[in-house]
Amino acid sequence: MTTELEQVRIDTVDLAVGMFVCGLDRPWEETGFPLQGIEVRTEDDIRTLRELCKFVFIDRRREMPGGRRRLLTLARSDRRAEAFKRSAVYVDKINVTDEMPRAREALLATSELLDRIYDDVSSGRDLSVEYVEQVVRPLVASVLRSSDAFLFLEGLRKHDNYSYSHAISCGALAAAFGRHLGLPEDTILSLATGGLLMDIGKTRLPEKLLRQPGPLRSKEIELMHTHVAQGVDIVASGGINDPDVLDAVRTHHERYDGSGYPDHLAGNTIPMAGRMLAIIDSYDALCSTRPHRKAVPRHKALQEIYRGRDTLYQAELVEQFQVCLGVYPTGSRVELSSGEIAVVMEQNQVRRLRPSVLVISNPDKQPLEKFRVLDLLNQSGDEDRIEIQRALAIDEFDIDTSGFLTAA
Repeated sequence: MTTELEQVRIDTVDLAVGMFVCGLDRPWEETGFPLQGIEVRTEDDIRTLRELCKFVFIDRRREMPGGRRRLLTLARSDRRAEAFKRSAVYVDKINVTDEMPRAREALLATSELLDRIYDDVSSGRDLSVEYVEQVVRPLVASVLRSSDAFLFLEGLRKHDNYSYSHAISCGALAAAFGRHLGLPEDTILSLATGGLLMDIGKTRLPEKLLRQPGPLRSKEIELMHTHVAQGVDIVASGGINDPDVLDAVRTHHERYDGSGYPDHLAGNTIPMAGRMLAIIDSYDALCSTRPHRKAVPRHKALQEIYRGRDTLYQAELVEQFQVCLGVYPTGSRVELSSGEIAVVMEQNQVRRLRPSVLVISNPDKQPLEKFRVLDLLNQSGDEDRIEIQRALAIDEFDIDTSGFLTAA
């Protein structure tokens, strides 16, 4: 029998129950632990080790199953790290107005094809990789040409079905976030695909559960949590084996402090795709009207995400997500100092509080027959300067903007 150790150094933030600690970053004599090592059995063991050490050494030959799973996740995350290194600096190749026709075409096609995808899966048919490709590639291409056009039009769309709307929003936000971080185009495509498909497992859950207006009971929560495993099964069975897509589906409900599900991963043991999609998923859920909760303005949703930095979400990613979206994210509804309602159309990178907006109402909050574009930065000097007064939730004023999507 061999007694050779298979040692792996890990940060204590990545410790999990089931691991066997065979070395510390300090002498054993300075701790109360036995010299022969520690079998991590409880969360208390983890907390004590984190208080004493920044890193430890793990003996992989003496792990229980839980610890092995955490190390495999960490190893996979390390292997995928290259795909998440900044490799490009993206600039808008076209302005919002010129990109609008192609962005409109991509959004309408995305809505139609996503409806087919959900219908197929709900009916027990396999996920169509061809449909997924047809959805993702035009979406990502539009976002790479113009950082605002697709997100602006998506903000005008009616959000009648939460599942479809959430999928489209998360796919577009994932593409925009990946673009902002300068990730390779293939990685951005994977992130957008993960955003579109990460909740596909909910098609296997009872419709009554998804539409329940009140709080869920413990058994119902357990059932809801199964949508993650169901989603991974649907995506993998459909022939999608991209590890970033699978990571996004599998880990978008994990949380940086280990409080998420299904595996209670923490810190960098959560793959980068999962860490990014956790932020995007939570943000868009806050912005959306759901059976149990009203939507909040996107501006306030960003503030809520920021409060979860370094607990629920990785702080550095939260900060970059805020920079990516701006103070008033593209597609947001806002009330102007004139009393008019507008939709944020294009960010101003120099003055983030003064974007271009599409004005959709008069000061009495009545819809305009013809919407007009207003650049809040470049206003003529012979009139009072109009500013954003406050952010609005999508359902705060009943003004239908969907007709703009089919305009010539």
